[in-house]
Amino acid sequence: MKFDELMLARRSVRKYQSKVVEAEKLRALIEAVRMAPSASNTQPWKLILVEDPAVKEQVARATFSKTFSFNQFTMEAPVIAVLAVEKHSVLTQVVGWLKERPFYLMDIGIAAAQFCLQATDLGLGTCMLGWFDEAEIKKILKIPRAVRVALLITVGYEAENRQPRPKVRKAAEIMSSRNGY
Repeated sequence: MKFDELMLARRSVRKYQSKVVEAEKLRALIEAVRMAPSASNTQPWKLILVEDPAVKEQVARATFSKTFSFNQFTMEAPVIAVLAVEKHSVLTQVVGWLKERPFYLMDIGIAAAQFCLQATDLGLGTCMLGWFDEAEIKKILKIPRAVRVALLITVGYEAENRQPRPKVRKAAEIMSSRNGY
């Protein structure tokens, strides 16, 4: 798929088939994150693919509650990817602190984008999640105390073969400019 087609094809999927995601596709997703660029090449992430049904159900339940039920679709996804943030090098941490730039967040964003675009190219749907019980997920997955969970991504085959809606985006003239703000 050409990149412009890939950008248009990628969208948040919230209905999944129960079909298992093949091991070779999971390896390709790992490789997409592994090859993502990062500040000073620190690669401050740990990608955890949760596919064991019992563990995945526990992680999925940590993405919603009785009050906030909008992420219940996570129960359907055959895989939940967890992107955790590990420490940057001391130099990158110091520079980030001095410049007030959280490089690790930029790095995780790039890695997540590559993950989702690779998934789309493989015929898989994804949805990035920022709402979850971090403490509970860390407990379930035995993530060390000093490591943060940055985001979760549901992965699987879309339940419906929907025609993509046109993406609603700001006009190029509004969201961009040249040679000045």
